[in-house]
Amino acid sequence: MADPKGFMKYPREGPKRRPVELRVLDWKEFYEPMAEDALKAQGARCMDCGVPFCQSHNGCPVVNLIPEWNDLVHRGRWKDALKALHTTNNFPEFTGRLCPAPCESACVLGINEAPVSIRVIEWNIIDKGFDEGWVQPILSPYKTGKTVAVVGSGPSGLACAQQLARAGHRVTVFEKADRIGGLLVYGIPDFKMEKWVVDRRLEQMKAEGVEFRTNVAVGTDLSGEELRRQYDAVCLAMGAEQARELPVPGRELKGIHLAMDYLIQQNKRNMGQIVTDEPITAKGKRVVIIGGGDTGSDCLGTTHRQGCVEVHQFELLPEPPPQRADSTPWPLWPMQLRTSHAHEEGCDRQWSVSTTRFTGHNGHVTKLHGGRVTFENGRFTPLPGDDFEMNVDLVLLAMGFTGPVRNGLLDSLG
Repeated sequence: MADPKGFMKYPREGPKRRPVELRVLDWKEFYEPMAEDALKAQGARCMDCGVPFCQSHNGCPVVNLIPEWNDLVHRGRWKDALKALHTTNNFPEFTGRLCPAPCESACVLGINEAPVSIRVIEWNIIDKGFDEGWVQPILSPYKTGKTVAVVGSGPSGLACAQQLARAGHRVTVFEKADRIGGLLVYGIPDFKMEKWVVDRRLEQMKAEGVEFRTNVAVGTDLSGEELRRQYDAVCLAMGAEQARELPVPGRELKGIHLAMDYLIQQNKRNMGQIVTDEPITAKGKRVVIIGGGDTGSDCLGTTHRQGCVEVHQFELLPEPPPQRADSTPWPLWPMQLRTSHAHEEGCDRQWSVSTTRFTGHNGHVTKLHGGRVTFENGRFTPLPGDDFEMNVDLVLLAMGFTGPVRNGLLDSLG
């Protein structure tokens, strides 16, 4: 390492978040740029560990060469850092912005000090690579004559397509929506990752020979049998789109929506598309978000920018401890309380809450009824006499996903 004592010299520093009062007025990414000298100093904090847990199975899922490119950034060798980063990761601009960074929770320095700021270094390597013109199409020197269909244009489908094209195969990506990108485009709000980040990578992939076909729902517009006849191989990368439902009385009332239906509409508006479905908006409304994960946080940030009157977020599980729980010791992903950028913008956040029913007026939800629960031995138990009701105009269900939507395609492919 260029500076074996860097972790003793430099405190952890990450990108600053834009002021709340400014960022809620637009849909731009909420982080401010970080100076190059600061990034070099953060790279120097990497300790040249004998066993770098940051890139182990408890750390980075794609096994990024983190110590290597941390050191290269510290030395100012950004182009070499980009080359090292791309050896394991097709799209570091996506993971750098969106990944929860298990690498940092597995960082050896994090045992006694704040971990290395790995995620911000990653996305600055790739952004500098694009800015400097170092990210160019990689064309296969030969063609295999084989054809491959990739169903789904989210991050897994795009990575698969890019690798296959670079291996010399002719690749076609099928997407049921009218724009390529899947969750990256229609699910992730712009304040977490703006769409130009996806678009510039798609331009590279087109130059590498990947063909994109939108508005094609494989299994409906094109059968699985036809796909198998037309292509030598088929890759399924549809993602886990089947949302977990809340089967309680009153669920059918208007004003209760799945989180993805809500987020997709706003992303379409931001892209200048016409929303033909019934509009879902938080403007001027009292909102409850059910679910305390990342999707719930995305909904929360969106409600602020739409102009909600008030917003509450309910989570069924108990509140995690402020520090790493004993049940998840280093280098495991820690069970601990996390406050997202959206929570900074304002939210009544409640834990151990179970929603039992909804009631309404003229077919529209007006009240949420719930109660407190305890969680012991893997079971939820209602607390007697701790029921409540809350006036509400909009309810967003963000309770996770159960798997891919089964529309006949999986069965038809055998």
